[in-house]
Amino acid sequence: MNKLSFDLSAYLKENKSLVESCLEKILGQLDPNLELVQAMGHSLMAGGKRIRPILGLAAAKACGKNILTALPACCAIEMIHTYSLIHDDLPAMDDDDLRRGLPTCHKKFSEATAILAGDGLLTHAFHVLTRPESLFEFYPDKSILLELVGRISDAAGVNGMVEGQMLDMQALSIAGKNGEKNGWNKERLLEHLKKIHGLKTGRMICVSVEAGALSVEAEPQQLACLMNYADNIGLAFQVMDDILNVEGDPEIMGKAIGSDLLHDKMTFPAILGLDKSKDYASGLIETSLTAIEGFDKNADPLRAIAQYIIDRDR
Repeated sequence: MNKLSFDLSAYLKENKSLVESCLEKILGQLDPNLELVQAMGHSLMAGGKRIRPILGLAAAKACGKNILTALPACCAIEMIHTYSLIHDDLPAMDDDDLRRGLPTCHKKFSEATAILAGDGLLTHAFHVLTRPESLFEFYPDKSILLELVGRISDAAGVNGMVEGQMLDMQALSIAGKNGEKNGWNKERLLEHLKKIHGLKTGRMICVSVEAGALSVEAEPQQLACLMNYADNIGLAFQVMDDILNVEGDPEIMGKAIGSDLLHDKMTFPAILGLDKSKDYASGLIETSLTAIEGFDKNADPLRAIAQYIIDRDR
């Protein structure tokens, strides 16, 4: 895989700052004295890579359009992503104490507050998306905003992320520590795992790219290529998450490692082994890059992000 001459670090820093300034404005319209708003802010402004909104902005740029038009959808997606993290961390789900180097929302506040903070972020995301004029200088036409609501809610809900999380929880009863149980062979386990993460992680990454492109009225052929790219990086992102849960540095990642093994979760390393998982992720990234070969240098941020996914340490 050829290395791209592109300053991704500067690009991520600049666009992360852009997204976070908008998220601060969104929170600034709410009452800071409310515990609910404090809990929402604790998780939303805890840092993180902001990969999903940045992917949306990068998709808009790849189409050669004003990336600021994609900001409402990008911020809404980050709010939805944060809600999912708050709920994933709960004792009934992944039971994590740390997120982005800070106490998880239920540890900082309470389980009930964390549940409601997640609910608040999810619902307020759609308020932001349908009422962008008080927050953003540029935003899509109302017809496009309505389309974005439909696409994002579908990706986040029972046809996407929520069902993926449900399947992930149910997978605990399917796969044991040996990776095979109840008559499930390795091939069947792998296909089921792809389905889980295609929904749980992949749908929100795909809709991030899709929302960025739709916000700037991308051409159908552009959108098709971008979705092919997104499908592959979405799965690669989860494969790398599984790998980092095995061999990552907890100080760099800001959370404990080894939790997948501890909770007997179905993961790519558990099924394929570490080396084959790394090879699989690399192949997905190669395919994603091929999908956007027809784009000019405006797509370099997308190319660099694909490389980053395979090289990241957190």
